[in-house]
Amino acid sequence: MSTAPLSQTDYSYRTDPTVPKFDDRRPLLVYDGVCVLCSGFIKFVIKNDKDEKFQFTAAQSKLGQALFRHYNLDTINFETNLLISNGQAYGKMSAFSNCTKLFPYPARILSLSGLIPSPLDNWLYDMIAQNRYSFFGKDESCLIPTGDLKQRFLE
Repeated sequence: MSTAPLSQTDYSYRTDPTVPKFDDRRPLLVYDGVCVLCSGFIKFVIKNDKDEKFQFTAAQSKLGQALFRHYNLDTINFETNLLISNGQAYGKMSAFSNCTKLFPYPARILSLSGLIPSPLDNWLYDMIAQNRYSFFGKDESCLIPTGDLKQRFLE
């Protein structure tokens, strides 16, 4: 299964002085803010997050950069979305499947992607991630939330 966290240490980012404080009682999705596919995924999460559980930040933000550094991820070529949920960090297909587990049905069915055996799931994710700009495009700037959504986006 592809649901293993990046780190087994619960809340390890709390003791890292370089990671800005954030409300970790709610799941946080860190995404490539200029990637059309990634921003589309965030819009999909917003649409399916009926209870407004999720909060978001771009990988390009101060918080996103700090979390990527904390988990030894590339801070320039963002090759994964990062989900922080219940003190655990998840990347690649694990982030996707654990994120969709928090949706109501029928969207929760997408969490079955966690049944794709590793390393097949990571190979598939990596293939898409490495070609995401050529397949889906790249925005000039990060997604800018408006109205009620603005409070769910951390900077």
